[in-house]
Order: sequence, then structure tokens, then C-alpha cells
Amino acid sequence: MRSLEGAAREAGGRIIAALAATFRDLDLSEEAFAEACARAAAVWPTAPPLNPAAWLYATARRCALDMIRKRNVRQRLTPDAREPEPTAEELLASDTRLIPDERLRLIFVCCHPAVAPEGRAALTLRLVCGLSVQEIARAFLVAEPAMFQRLTRAKKKIAEAGVSFEVPGPEAWPERLAAVLSTLEVAYARAHEDAAGAGTHAGFAREMLDLTAILAELLPNEPECLAFAALVRFAEARRPARLDAEGAMVPLSEQDPALWRRSLIEEGEALLRRAARLNAPGPRQLRAALHGVWCVRRTLADPPPWSAILGLYDLLLAWRDDPFVRINRAVALAEVAGPAVALVELEALDTPRLDDFQPFHAVRADLLARLGRRDEALAAYDRALEAAPGPAERLWLARRRSEVE
Repeated sequence: MRSLEGAAREAGGRIIAALAATFRDLDLSEEAFAEACARAAAVWPTAPPLNPAAWLYATARRCALDMIRKRNVRQRLTPDAREPEPTAEELLASDTRLIPDERLRLIFVCCHPAVAPEGRAALTLRLVCGLSVQEIARAFLVAEPAMFQRLTRAKKKIAEAGVSFEVPGPEAWPERLAAVLSTLEVAYARAHEDAAGAGTHAGFAREMLDLTAILAELLPNEPECLAFAALVRFAEARRPARLDAEGAMVPLSEQDPALWRRSLIEEGEALLRRAARLNAPGPRQLRAALHGVWCVRRTLADPPPWSAILGLYDLLLAWRDDPFVRINRAVALAEVAGPAVALVELEALDTPRLDDFQPFHAVRADLLARLGRRDEALAAYDRALEAAPGPAERLWLARRRSEVE
């Protein structure tokens, strides 16, 4: 049911956080929300609610109370009659003076320092952004069982530490900032990798423009916040040119710059200049610069800036030497030094971790095809197609495979 899927995706994080604020139990909150969704699937086709989010919250809260009764640990939840206390949902919704966006507030709430650093972003992506364990595992190149254990440990730590789900004050923001930015990066990557905007997380792309604008306003002296806001603008500026007439993805080097939204590019350039003036370099500034270099192009006649791209990736490796950077660097390296050199570096990566990572197989397939290794290229394209790409990416991969074949 599409209305249920939309309501669960948009309000799920808020509802689970509100339940957690009341019951101080993440597992109970998730279980109650899941039960509410199951009841909605049975009821809504014949009696759709006027306010789906409110229906889900009220039902989930009743489910949580039922579960507590069954465990014989019922808590006193009825407020004092003379001076009613606001519910957790009301507290979360009304605390707009600190962080004036609901989802961003909840991300700051969930990125609590009591949770291990590697678990903060994962937990927030699961609870607030609604990503599946499989999606989060792929984003961090971790096996799904290992990611499940990481999430379990994070929730256990929150329970043991008695962490409240209250919105933190500004003094607590710096210690949570790295996890907040990591969460936003992964959420945006899930939306951006879907060029057609057809996936369940496509809404993150539009929403991220607003969230990063708020973040840049809240933390104007944090260069990495400004840089991430710039990156999102550069990437979203190119969205009108990301699909061809048949709905296939258009690689960045082949996109028509005349279709890019110059107003967003100018906003991104201004944000990146502000970050540079703070004189505190970081990896997100380099990643934003990588996007910004592309946006200098005005027409398809302008040559792609491969040498500058390769140089920026070399600098980025000093900050963040991971498979994501290495794979993207291999694309630029192939254009500067040739596909053979790039393939050697690509195949030196930890391939077991990349078995299900579609970009790795797609880049490898392209390099093999350019070297005339046809059968290996076809097999690599098959692996990329098996990795569940989005519809636009699938169409482009299938087209490239047919050209090789």
C-alpha cells in the first residue's frame, strides 16, 4: 500500500524516537512501530485515516503499552491531572528553537556520544532515515550480520546508559557533529545513486538541500558543514542532466552542462569559499571541490577536468583512504594514465568486501572492455547488474554490456 509506505518512511523515525523517549527502550519502540504498520496494512484499505502519521503513532503507543503489560513491567504514564506533562512526541515537535527541522533534530538526538562512534551513524540511519540493515551494511562495506550486531550493541548501550532522547543543547553539538555528517552523507548517497529518483529514499535528495542549509546556518564556523552543503548543491544542480531520453543514467563526463542549474552551483561555490576562509581543511571540503571542479564546465565542448580530479583524489587519500575513494580515483586515473594502470590499482582492493558493491564491478567492467578483455568485461557487467542497481543505472549498464557483446 503506497500511502502506508509513504507514511512509514516519512514519519517512522519520528514515531520511533517519540516512543523511545517515553519508554526508554529502542527494541520495544521498533517492535511497536512494526506492529502498528502491520495493523495499518490490514485496516487502511477499508478505512484509511485522515492523518496517517498520527494513526501510526497512536497505534504504536498502544502496542507498546500492551507489550509492557505482557512483560509485567507496566509504567505509570498518565500525567498529573492538574498540570499535564507534554508527551515525548510534543516535546520533539515543539523544540524548534534549537534545531528548526524535525529530522535534523532527531539525528542530533540519536548521535549520542554514549554509543560507539562506528554505531552512531548506523543507528541513526536505521531509526531516523529508515534504511534497512542490508542498505546500511552496504553503505559501510560491512557484512549484514556484523552490521546487525553493531546496531544491537548500540541499542544495548543506550539502554544501559539510560540515555534520554531529548534534543541536545548547542554545547553538545560539536561532539555529535561527525556522526551527524556521516549520517547525512550516507542518506544522501542512497538518494543520489538513484539517478531516476525512483527508489524509496529518493526524497532525501530534495530534503538534503533544506537540511544542509539549516546546518550551515546553525554552525557557520564549521567548515565541514559548509562543505557538505556545497557538495549537495553541486550534485543536485546536475540532476536535470542525469537521464537521457530513454531514462538511462548519463555519466558525469557525458552530461550537458547547459542543463545544470547554475543558481545551485553559485550557492555551492559561495559555501565552499566560506569553508576555505576558515582555514581548517578536511575531507568534505576536498569532496566538495571534486564536485565543484566539474561544475566549472559550461558546454560539452569543454574537456573534462580529469587531471584536476585525479590530483584532488590524491589529496583526499591522505584523509580518507577507503574503497569508495579508490574506486572513484581509478576512473580519473584511467583517463590520465590509461585503463591498464587503473585496473591494476582497482584489482588491488579488498575484493571480498566489494563482492556486492555495484560501482566496483561497473568500473572494472569498463576498464576490462577498454583493454579488449571482452569475456571478463561481460562477466563484470553481469556482476554489476546482479547488485540491484536503480532502474536508470541498470539501463545504462545493460546498454554498455550490449555494446561490448
